[in-house]
Amino acid sequence: MPFVNIKTPQGALSTVQKEEIIHKTTDMLVEYFSEAARPHTMVLIEEVLDGGYGRADEVFILPDEYRAKE
Repeated sequence: MPFVNIKTPQGALSTVQKEEIIHKTTDMLVEYFSEAARPHTMVLIEEVLDGGYGRADEVFILPDEYRAKE
């Protein structure tokens, strides 16, 4: 069973964008593993809370201009 885990800042993607990523990722994996993989493919999008991770030794907070507009 193909499994993809994507981590993204909370609020960075809209529901529609997450659905699109899931569909496109599944399609990509089917290209490699054949159509038989589609019903067994798992795509997990995890949203990390602001302050829940760091970059360049700084705690990351997603700026408002990068937040998804639902």
